[in-house]
Amino acid sequence: MDKQPELQVRTKKLIEAEGLKFKDLNNNGKLDPYEDWRLSPKERAENLVSLMNMDEKIGMMLINSRKMGLAQEDKSKTSHDGVLDEAIIEKGETIFATSKVFGTTHTIAERKLRHFILRDNFSPAETAEWINKMNEVAEETRLGIPVIVASNSRNENGEAVFGMNDAIGILSTWPGTLGLAAAAQGDIKNGGDASLISQFASIARKEWDAIGLRKGYMYMADVVTDPRWQRTYGTLGEDPEFIADAIGRIIDEFQGEELGKNSIAMTTKHFPGGGARENGFDPHYAEGKWNLYPTPGSLEKYHLPPFRAAVEHGTSSIMPYYSIPSIKKSVVQEFEGEDIPFEEVGFAFNHYFLNEILRKELGFKGYVNSDSGIINNMSWGMEDSSEGERFAKAVNAGTDIVADTNDIENLKLAISKGWISEKRIDEANVRLLTEMFALGLFDDRTYNEPEKATEVVKTKEHWDAAYEAHKKSVTVLKNTNQTLPLTQGKLDGMKVYVEVFHKEPERATAYTEKARKEAEELGLFTMTDNYEEADTAILFLQPKSGAYFDATPGLLELEICENKVLSAMDGKLYQETTISAMDHLKEVADNIHSRGGKVIMSVNIILPWILGNVEPLADALIAGYDTFFNAQLEVIAGNHKPTGVLPLTLPASDDVIAVHHNGDCVSPNDVPGYDKDKYMPEGMSYAYKDSDGNIYKLGHGLSY
Repeated sequence: MDKQPELQVRTKKLIEAEGLKFKDLNNNGKLDPYEDWRLSPKERAENLVSLMNMDEKIGMMLINSRKMGLAQEDKSKTSHDGVLDEAIIEKGETIFATSKVFGTTHTIAERKLRHFILRDNFSPAETAEWINKMNEVAEETRLGIPVIVASNSRNENGEAVFGMNDAIGILSTWPGTLGLAAAAQGDIKNGGDASLISQFASIARKEWDAIGLRKGYMYMADVVTDPRWQRTYGTLGEDPEFIADAIGRIIDEFQGEELGKNSIAMTTKHFPGGGARENGFDPHYAEGKWNLYPTPGSLEKYHLPPFRAAVEHGTSSIMPYYSIPSIKKSVVQEFEGEDIPFEEVGFAFNHYFLNEILRKELGFKGYVNSDSGIINNMSWGMEDSSEGERFAKAVNAGTDIVADTNDIENLKLAISKGWISEKRIDEANVRLLTEMFALGLFDDRTYNEPEKATEVVKTKEHWDAAYEAHKKSVTVLKNTNQTLPLTQGKLDGMKVYVEVFHKEPERATAYTEKARKEAEELGLFTMTDNYEEADTAILFLQPKSGAYFDATPGLLELEICENKVLSAMDGKLYQETTISAMDHLKEVADNIHSRGGKVIMSVNIILPWILGNVEPLADALIAGYDTFFNAQLEVIAGNHKPTGVLPLTLPASDDVIAVHHNGDCVSPNDVPGYDKDKYMPEGMSYAYKDSDGNIYKLGHGLSY
């Protein structure tokens, strides 16, 4: 860079050298290399690290969730006009306080943290101002090192779930990532390409950039191979080739050709792929700590290609998964002709995966960012070690920054005992600071313009493009006797009944009101609230199964069912419901059919549901992916031609995902649905087949 940037300071001074202006971030009255914007990000990072003390280096290597002052109910525990949260939370007070949490100012100034995770969901202007105030605090410190704020994705529709869907509806709101995949793969099937993914990322980047969110914990490059995995909904489906293409496009759009002052630095996750679960259990709890590879070649063939693409497109950071590669339940896996030695520790502690595969073989140049909680709750393979030993193991294995902790004490202890060398600490700091310099955070991108954030996010074209993607995501699975589209001609004088079904009855009521209101606003149908006088019913099903941080007593249930009796892992019986009011659902369908009417059903695909209990009730069946009701209604009415296709295969029945007493699944955990038939017992087929003979496998989608 040789053109004078518009430097932003609020507490420090500018100095002049060679007729140019620079920030005097350390107040020493002279130009240090790290303050010289003409030098490369790496040169500046190396100089700054040489000036930092050990406390500053330690603080740089931790990233912690940070509440906004607006989220603090007790305003006496805030500063900077209520913008910064200054509350202290004692260790163990909440499930996230694995060590004592201090106020924002103390955390930045005294504990030297500079990386923070935003999980609140306030307006663009409020978020931009919050980041500004944190940077004011940071600027006042000894070396004036700014803060950087990361977040999980914020541009997809869904229900709020901590750590998965932290923020919904504030930024341009697209379908879930499975919906993006359904829409883009539909375009590919029709002779196009995945440019919808590029458009999505391009728009989201502008919004994030305006707000000042410069680091994204996204997107998931994991290939879905075990259908019961809770995180399926956040993926791009089960096709490694498509996912690799999509991840490349996402990185290109968010980051640009190289990281610069308008880039959002991507953290691609969860290396080397979280899809190979042990029967769907998730590593947020102990039952799900294992990744299994029972199929020869599966790791290299199915799971690693999207991460290769991420590295080739220059992703700034990679997040390893919590899980442990299982020796006992896997066959030998190879990469580039070499056997992979499995060390039974989580991937953030796994030296071979991070150094040999990620850095050496794939050529990764960025930094490794652990997933949240590896030092405490999810330290799989290291449970018997102390926190200090876990830090040492992770950092020495190649992890550069540890997520969701402010535990400077145990990292300091590991260093003081000589378990981690200062050279390794410096290497991690140079990697982390190189990103911050490249993003312009030390120069002209320290502070944000809240008004601009509001304006950019309100851009009509962004929301229009998102709505178009919702319509494109809608996937017609079954259309008996051309039930769809429900054109005005077909509906002449007929009444339409709309209802939403959910696992939680109160949500079903609220969603039903919303869907009916949206149907009325579209004006496409003559509506009735009484199904007994309706000629057509449009029924939206939004099933839910399991919880993110807790294991179900038995295997995660994928059937759409109510009060289904299941056997727990310990043999005890229990009941499971994925959707409530199943009797009422059947009653509505039967009543409509008894009068010669038609039932259109939509199922929200956030998991690969088994549809045997509901598909026979439907004359037309469609799939949405946290897709807006009104977008689905437009497709149902024929206002928009359906082009979406399934981004993953839906299992035929419980039998094809049954687990034997020894814990082995009938269909392999590490192979995507479209390829499972190669490994099924004779006479068994993995994919669901409906009453019309349609097979619900990857790429299936009807049109009219």
